[in-house]
Amino acid sequence: MNSRTYDRRESMKQRGVTIWFTGLSGAGKTTITRALEQKLREQDYPVEILDGDVVRENLTKGLGFSKEDRDENIRRIGFVANLLTRHGVIVLVSAISPYREIREEVKQRIGDFVEVFVNAPLAVCEDRDVKGLYKRARNGEIKSFTGIDDPYEPPLNPEVECRTDQETIEESLAKVWQKLEEMGYLRKAVTV
Repeated sequence: MNSRTYDRRESMKQRGVTIWFTGLSGAGKTTITRALEQKLREQDYPVEILDGDVVRENLTKGLGFSKEDRDENIRRIGFVANLLTRHGVIVLVSAISPYREIREEVKQRIGDFVEVFVNAPLAVCEDRDVKGLYKRARNGEIKSFTGIDDPYEPPLNPEVECRTDQETIEESLAKVWQKLEEMGYLRKAVTV
């Protein structure tokens, strides 16, 4: 392989990044994540989703909802995200991840990390609750439910904040996309 071929391949290589969507249940994390996934796939970016609910069912089954178990859940998601990120994949994590300290720990470990705070007031999240989880938590059927009887610690300095009670999905998606461009995670379009 000549050096010209090598240089072209290197310049085309995608830089991996973990985009971590955090927020209350019902804030819109999964909705924005799916929209971003679609846009990235349309432009041939290597992308994988680690959804909190899916990971809990398949990778972290057996963990409960104590602070220790929640932290361990986030560490495991972070471990997988880090592996994928190191191999040039754009990883979309959609997980409540209620505790600031563990999010910061994962961010430091991964390095190439963009924190997106999907922010909506609790009342709005409750109105959107298609699974009925908030109602069950308010009725005492679910204990330690984030936002009801367990805390959610919002990020202090997220790279992006999506106010899903005030903006459309398209506006939220545009904010995330713009930040990824600014941070150099999306390759520039090549004109011929």
